[in-house]
This record gives sequence, C-alpha cells and structure tokens, in this order.
Amino acid sequence: MSAVIDNHGHAHGHDGHHDHHGGYGGLMRWITTTNHKDIGTLYLWFSFLMFMVGGVLALAIRLELFEPGIQFFNPDLFNQFTTMHGLIMVFGAIMPAFVGFANWQIPMMIGAPDMAFARLNNWSFWLLPFAAALLVLSFFMPGGAPGVGWTLYAPLTVQMGIGMDLTIFAVHLLGMSSILGSINIITTILNMRAPGMTLMRMPMFCWTWLITAYLLVAAMPVLAGAVTMSLTDRHFGTSFFNAAGGGDPVLYQHIFWFFGHPEVYIIALPAFGVVSQVIPAFSRKPLFGYASMVYATSAIAILSFIVWAHHMYTVGMPVQGQLFFMYATTLIAVPTGVKVFNWVATMWKGSLSFETPMLFAMGFLFLFTLGGFTGLVCALVPIDIQIHDTYYVVAHFHYVMVAGALFAAFAGIYFWLPKWTGRMYDEALGKWHFWLTMIFFNMIFFVQHFLGLAGMPRRIPDYPLMFETWNKISSIGAFGFGLSQLLFLYVVLKAIRRGAKAPERPWEGADSLEWTHLPTPAPYHSFETAPVLK
Repeated sequence: MSAVIDNHGHAHGHDGHHDHHGGYGGLMRWITTTNHKDIGTLYLWFSFLMFMVGGVLALAIRLELFEPGIQFFNPDLFNQFTTMHGLIMVFGAIMPAFVGFANWQIPMMIGAPDMAFARLNNWSFWLLPFAAALLVLSFFMPGGAPGVGWTLYAPLTVQMGIGMDLTIFAVHLLGMSSILGSINIITTILNMRAPGMTLMRMPMFCWTWLITAYLLVAAMPVLAGAVTMSLTDRHFGTSFFNAAGGGDPVLYQHIFWFFGHPEVYIIALPAFGVVSQVIPAFSRKPLFGYASMVYATSAIAILSFIVWAHHMYTVGMPVQGQLFFMYATTLIAVPTGVKVFNWVATMWKGSLSFETPMLFAMGFLFLFTLGGFTGLVCALVPIDIQIHDTYYVVAHFHYVMVAGALFAAFAGIYFWLPKWTGRMYDEALGKWHFWLTMIFFNMIFFVQHFLGLAGMPRRIPDYPLMFETWNKISSIGAFGFGLSQLLFLYVVLKAIRRGAKAPERPWEGADSLEWTHLPTPAPYHSFETAPVLK
C-alpha cells in the first residue's frame, strides 16, 4: 500500500504543489501527511499490525486450551490474554481497518478532493499508536494487564493494578480518535459531494459509513463515561459500581452495553458497505433494492440502541424487561434479512465471476448469515440463560466479527488494491488465502458451538476431559488460521513490489466514481475539480 505514490496527478489540472507531500520525504512525510490516501494507508497497516498482535494473544489462548490442565500460563496471565485479545482486535484491528477504507475511498467515491478536515484526520490517526502502546505496556506493569475480560466489568476493574489505568486511558484515546474521524466523515459526505451526486446516488459504502459515523458519535462517549466512572471508583472514592458504598455493578453493564451493542453495528455496517460494492461488481449488475438497503441500514442503526440488555438476561431483570429486549432483538433480524436477500438477489441471474474479492464477499454472506442465526438463538431468553457465558456465545460473536468484519475487509483489500497500488495481486495465491482462511475459521469456531451447548464456560484456562476433542480441533484450526494470514501479507507485499500492472478498470462491473473517473493507480490528489454527474 505504500506504492500508491505516482505522478499521474498532473493529468488532473495539478494545483501547483509540485512536491506531493508538503516538502517532506521519508518518515516525516508519513508523520505530517494530511492526504487522505496516505492516512488511509497508515490506518490499514496499523490495523494489520494490531491484527497480528491480537492474533498472537489468541494463539496463546488456544495453546493453553489444547488439552486439559494448566500447561503454559497461569490462570491470571490467561485472563490478561483474553482481555487484551478482545480489546486489541476490536479497537486496534477491526475498527481502524474500516476507517482506513473510509479515508481511502470516500473522497474518491463522492468526487471530493480530500477529507473535510485534513489536519484533524492526521491527528485522529496518530492518537492510535499511543493508545495501542498503552494497551501493550499494561502487560509490563506491576500486577500485569487487566484480567477482567474485554468488557472491563466492574467490580473486577476496581481491584486491578495500575495496568487497568493504562487501559482506561487507552480506551479514552481510541474513543477520541473514533469520534474525530466520524465528525470528519460526516462533514465530508454531507458537504463535499460532487455536483449531481445526491444522497440517494451515493455508493452504498458511503451510506453505511455515514450512518456508522453517527453511531460512533452517539456511542463512544457512553463508553468513555463508563470507564471514567471506573477510574473515579478506583482512585477518587466514588462508589458508582461498588456495592459496599451503595453502588451497583449491574449499572456498569447497562452503561457498557448501551455502547457495546451499537459497537457491533459500528463494526458490521462498514463491512456491509464493502460487500455492497464487491457483489454488484462481480455480478455485473447494479445492487438490488438500493433504497431498501439504505432504509435497512438506518433501521439497524436505530434499533441497535434499544437492545443492549440482551447481553444481561442473567442479571435478574424483571420478566417485562427480558421480554422487551427479546422482542426488540428479534426485530433487528428483519432489516438484516433485507440486506441478505438484496445481496442474494443482486447475484441472481448476474454474470458472476469468482475472483478473490467475490469469494471473500460470498464467504462473508454465508458465514455472517450463520452468525445471525446463532444470534437469534441468543436473543431468546430461556435459551440464552442456558448458554450465557459459554463457548456458544464465543462462537456466535466470532462468526459475526471474523466471518463478518474480517472477511469483508479482505474482500475490500483485494478489490481496491489495484486502484491503490496500480498493481494486480496474485489471483492463485489470493484464492489459496481465501480457502485456507475459510476452512480454518470453521475449524476454530464451528466446533465451539458444540462446546457451548455442552456447557463449557468461556474465559477459563482449564476444562474437564469431556471437552478435549473439540478444543483440540479448535486449537489446530487457530494455528492454521494464523499462518494463513501470513500468506495474505505475502500476497499484498508481492503485489506492491512486483505485481503485474493493473488495467485501468480491472473489474469491469465496478462502476463507482473511483473506477470510472480516475486513472489506475489513483493519483496522489484525486479530484482537483469536482466531476459533474449527469
């Protein structure tokens, strides 16, 4: 992705900045850049680095669970691994990846010269490495990293060492980055569209990001409030979550999940957007039911704020509360179903071809739908009380997050890589990456449904002999999955270094502005003058 710099920009009525990067070369260029493409590249590489860090922690977890008994890590360290794996993957890997896509694609898709607030954009990114450093450093503090689960539940958070404080500050920085990035995205989409591009003519990716950005602005401050209350409970004598002082640990859960459920869709909606660009391109026909997709996305966003307590059926809420959250949660299946049917209808009778981006999009479609069905199971109170905090929930969550978000991110990278770098990736290796990822993913997580139904609790370093077989299969799958991602890194680097030159429009079905109005690779400055859409 670092190979996107080229001089085609001169063909677009260049604005006199003959030096592309404000006069800086080398490292300073990347630190000071305000160009949306550079910043998108930084986000994507950062997210891949964090994906690797989180992945190593996941492999440590699966190594310990390969067989019964305590093998490698004491239970305390095991809990630290599960906590940091979750935090790093959600806030360090998946979210920045989609912000990277937004930075790269939104200005090119709406015909804007850059993001609305270019310097703010730079700052939004540079908050992230410091936040990530705080998370990793917490392992080296007295008492280690927090071992409280990625949800940071009180009252455990009140009892942890100084690593907990580092984590709280890291969450604040990550939240600031998200909010600033969202304000930038909203302003760019609402104010900088090319003449003739009405909201209902925008690519679906821009719609999903516009709605996601509003979700972030609404939800992130709630998380900041929750962790700040934990911080004052720890150091300033308050008792928000401490029952001994009249507080309530369940209050924390309410506040956290009021952020946490929209967060699921903050991650899923941009993935929907990517898939909504890829599937029509390889079906060679327009997206089926565009307007219904927009309304479904909006409905999901609104409903995501009224279902939070379905994570909390077992805290002793009244039956009326359980019923409300059960019905509201099942209702979310309707707009999600609309999307799935629209994607399938887009492919129906299309002239399909199965290059790597399409394979990942179809893998997303199949596995995300499966994850949706297991989510419906979790929505039903009587069943959820049985499977709450078991490996069934772990399996469901990863079908939505990995098969949902990660597969969509892979589809997006393979899809736009020729536009970014001007070079094609190795199609055969890309397909190998897809099939290995697909097989190993199901090896890890499909069997975890059986573990959960049999009653294996999550976040434990040891288990009885009856769970051994499925755990062995899951752990073997995890190592296969991890190695497959090294193949992905190789494919991307090989494309950047010595890939075949990409044609102007490598995917003939792709029809958004970046494919129709810009050369390949995209010039450093995209639109000096806005294209006019007829």
